Amino acid sequence: MSFATTVIIGSGVTGLSSAYHLARKHFGKIILLDKGLVGDGSSSRAAGIITGLLWSKAGVLARKISLALFRDLSQELEGYQFHAVGCLNLFDPSSWPEREGLLPLYRECGAPFEVLTAAEMHRRWPAIRPRPAYVGLHDSLGGYSEPDEYIPALARKNREMGVDIRESQKVIDLVVCDGQVRGVRTEMGFLEADVVVCTVHSWTVKLLEGLHLRLPQKTFVHQRYITCPLAAPAAIPAINANPLGGYVRPAHGNRFLFGIESVDRAEYRVNSTDFDMSELNAPLELRDRIRERFMPFIPALEDAQWEGEKVGLISFSMDFDPIVGPVKQFPGLYVASAFHSGGFAYNPVMGLLLAELIVDGKTSVDISEWSPERSDPRAVDDYLGSSITQAQVARRRH
Repeated sequence: MSFATTVIIGSGVTGLSSAYHLARKHFGKIILLDKGLVGDGSSSRAAGIITGLLWSKAGVLARKISLALFRDLSQELEGYQFHAVGCLNLFDPSSWPEREGLLPLYRECGAPFEVLTAAEMHRRWPAIRPRPAYVGLHDSLGGYSEPDEYIPALARKNREMGVDIRESQKVIDLVVCDGQVRGVRTEMGFLEADVVVCTVHSWTVKLLEGLHLRLPQKTFVHQRYITCPLAAPAAIPAINANPLGGYVRPAHGNRFLFGIESVDRAEYRVNSTDFDMSELNAPLELRDRIRERFMPFIPALEDAQWEGEKVGLISFSMDFDPIVGPVKQFPGLYVASAFHSGGFAYNPVMGLLLAELIVDGKTSVDISEWSPERSDPRAVDDYLGSSITQAQVARRRH
């Protein structure tokens, strides 16, 4: 297949990673299309946190590869460094039993972890003050990436490897002939391809409507905020703080980055492929909510000022697992979407798995349970026809 052409729609981190791994496999010509600029959607608005301690065997094994790849890319990509500060997953007494039941799975998969009491967490990271009843699940391999470093570094590497990245080239629809995807139609004309990979996140449902292909995916507004530089250093790991309804991690220049969920907000329906995430906004009171919830946990937040915010979308499937793999109904078409708030964390391994599917026809991790066609069509119609809030989806963070 050295003469094959692959078109990847979407130049966020999943699209960039897919192009990178296909190029490493020398799989013909690779064209990466985006209606805007590279990484200009949710990828640039991501927190970049990663933990390997997820909810299924496929997820844990995939994230284990992602964590290794982030470290490898730190050596390969100029201007990028994975921040291996660890990831602390925080639980209260009501939420801990469910996660505690997954500890045998982590042992089986070789995913390291520590269970910490509130006192142990405070001794290790004096800047945090967990409530006495809180339980910490520490992932020593976790950490975070700065999207502003990672995205341009990965894009540069793709170009060096011969990937044809075309910005400001919107895909209007996919072209099918004799039941097989043959390419895409853009505003600049038809582009023939042997393989089409759709990695457009919140635009996926709308883009695939032309094929009458309905994926059970919903999107929700999500916001993250960064503080001004703190008066004094405060060392913390990346923290998924479920009891506080959000997360926090260190950021460059002695800053903190916070994210907070808005469980009462209804889903956000992307009704046009022209949608741009700059159209989104978040209520101002969410900043006050962060301070109210997190200040007892991180006292250094008391005197911190807000420097900026970014608002994007997160996406969930009907069963809360990612939607990844070939679309059997349309040979040549592959989809990768619905990564909850963990698309950035998944991206290195998603690119690898998609490249394995396309080139080898099999993957190093069994992801058959993530198939785009796993759901009953009638259930999908009901799901897409309903209207829900974020409170009705699983709390799955990074």
